[in-house]
Amino acid sequence: MKILVTGGTVFVSKCIAEYFVNKNNEVYVLNRGTRTQIKGVYLIKADRNNLKNKLSNMEFDVIIDVTSYRKKDIMDLLQSGVKFSEYIFISSGAVYPEYGFQPFAEVGELAKNIYWGDYGRNKIEAEKALNNIKQKIYILRPSYLYGPNNNIYRESFVFDCAVNDRKFYIPGNGEMRLQFYYIGDLCRFIEVLLERKPQQRIFNVGNEETISIKEWVDMCYQVIGKPVEYVHVPPNIPQINYFPFPKFEYKLDVSRLNFWMKESIDILEGLRKSYEWYRVNLSEIKKKGYIEYIDREML
Repeated sequence: MKILVTGGTVFVSKCIAEYFVNKNNEVYVLNRGTRTQIKGVYLIKADRNNLKNKLSNMEFDVIIDVTSYRKKDIMDLLQSGVKFSEYIFISSGAVYPEYGFQPFAEVGELAKNIYWGDYGRNKIEAEKALNNIKQKIYILRPSYLYGPNNNIYRESFVFDCAVNDRKFYIPGNGEMRLQFYYIGDLCRFIEVLLERKPQQRIFNVGNEETISIKEWVDMCYQVIGKPVEYVHVPPNIPQINYFPFPKFEYKLDVSRLNFWMKESIDILEGLRKSYEWYRVNLSEIKKKGYIEYIDREML
């Protein structure tokens, strides 16, 4: 296939581009050319919101759009003159309101979520921009993604704490549950969509089972071979200041996904792969000030 991936240099878009290059597809990436490009892709150097005529004479079997965060991002691409047969948009589980019935199903209400704010609302508007497209459209709504190339300070934050033999400050008793999905499984599911072409066009994406934050931290320490000592933080301290997930427990209904691709990597094995990447790519991680906050406010 001839594939266009928006982005191609950071986490999700980078993994998707690399996956389809390794499957012997002709993969083009659309980005501003300010980062190192992965081997085997063809770079279209442009700002997606200022494309001019960069795509006007190009045609692709599929566009995999990872970097649209608002309606304008979608419209700028659609109005660029680019031709395509299928379009896969990576949206987010953040499109479901916090008050909705869980597990959130694809047919459920979409509305602004107080925990995600404009990010979720803008993703909803981006999805709506695709409603009238005559080509085949798939919309994927992932839960929390993890794995190699994850530059978001999540598992890498726990790895930092483990490597430096720090106590881990965990919200409450550690029972809040999270739903993860391995980045390689997301790539495989995109391949399944392109091969099997299901009639459904919207899919929640995540593991069937959720895990507690304590289980997740335990596994992050386990892959490094370090014991973990917990400090249980009371609820009056804002969780987002010292922990990489908001105080919001939610679950996506992934029965549609499981019908087409039930198998997924064991989360411990996925975290091992994430740690191997972390060990040699520390400079790529967008760190936040969790450790500084703990040392300043909580010791």
